[in-house]
Amino acid sequence: MVEANGLSMRYGPVEALSGASFKAYKGEIMGLLGPNGAGKTTTMKILTTQIVPSSGNGSVAGYDILKDPLEVRRRVGYLPETPPLYGEMEVAEYLEFVGQARGLEGAQLRKRIDYVVSSCGLREVFRSGVGTLSRGYGQRVGLAQALIHDPEVLILDEPTSGLDPIQIVGIRDLVKSLAQDKTIIFSTHILQEVEAIADRVVIITEGLIVADGTLDELVAKVSDKQRFTLTAGVSEADLKKALSDLKPKFALDFNVSSRDGFTTARIESSGGGDIWATLTDLLHTSGWTIRHFSRERISLEEAFRYYVKTGVGNRTSGENAATGERA
Repeated sequence: MVEANGLSMRYGPVEALSGASFKAYKGEIMGLLGPNGAGKTTTMKILTTQIVPSSGNGSVAGYDILKDPLEVRRRVGYLPETPPLYGEMEVAEYLEFVGQARGLEGAQLRKRIDYVVSSCGLREVFRSGVGTLSRGYGQRVGLAQALIHDPEVLILDEPTSGLDPIQIVGIRDLVKSLAQDKTIIFSTHILQEVEAIADRVVIITEGLIVADGTLDELVAKVSDKQRFTLTAGVSEADLKKALSDLKPKFALDFNVSSRDGFTTARIESSGGGDIWATLTDLLHTSGWTIRHFSRERISLEEAFRYYVKTGVGNRTSGENAATGERA
């Protein structure tokens, strides 16, 4: 539904975006994650045809952003970081104005206004002046204008910026519900946002795409070791023997300790392979009483720092860390 192919953007001597490529699919929520100034907003402005890239191309819902910008705009809903609101209008007037600008009229316009008012929780402020709204309600009105024409693609720039915790949860829930039949791309510099709602994450720093994948995939690529904790009703000797038998195949390191009739093993594998499945099979066939068995993983914060650091290093050498190619 959305494709970026080698997008680059220069503002004079400043390179805001360099060879950015990614895809977003129907029904997917894709998080564009990066520090402030990383190139997230520039990418969104290009894909919504607000600005023209210095080089590269892209498409939205099958339409070329350079050759068919009007068709792209018909199929995309865009929420900038600062919503495009008119403070002198009532919410009702504003939504009617935006709907008419999108080509809606009559019963169809009334139906879409009713939908966005209900979906975005605007009943209480429907007759209020836009300029009198709180930041949270202003953000909801901004999202409503992006949805008014029932677009196939939603592009949201920092949709929860400046909201309180309750408002953030409300916007997250709304975005997740909309993803059932839409493609959604949202930008953020907040890790909790992508953990809460993103199906896939693209990490960008200094204009470079440095990672692309699910949260699990991004974390797994950073960690070269797998770590597990196991507590079972078994003697230290028996557990050590069982793990020692697996040591050559999976390059296991482990230490064990006993307490109250249970033995705990902290296990680390650097040999690759599906050690999780092997350990699971061992526990199923052992007959031991299992109190605890879990896989440890590095945090998204650690993975994010790794990719950003790698990207900064490759900016110096001119390489794209996500592909290993010259940007």
